[in-house]
Amino acid sequence: MMPGSIHARRYGRDGKPVFWIAEGAGMGPNRETHFAFDAADHDAVRAFYDAAIGLGAESLHAPRLWPEYHPGYFGAFVRDPDGNNVEAVCHA
Repeated sequence: MMPGSIHARRYGRDGKPVFWIAEGAGMGPNRETHFAFDAADHDAVRAFYDAAIGLGAESLHAPRLWPEYHPGYFGAFVRDPDGNNVEAVCHA
């Protein structure tokens, strides 16, 4: 792997990941860990975000489309109390 590349573990069924754990190699010791959870639809992404914010998580990115990732990528990102970047994403 080249420096700065991302190491990731993907879990799911039928070749479709529904849970990802990624860690950036060569990014320094204080880089956050990114946890991504597959959501059923846009409403589920919004519900995740609203619940997390309601429990005191820091907003990183409110729910929205992310066409720079791929068409149909709808996600929201929060920082949990341990400093991790937690995402809910729908690929529909």
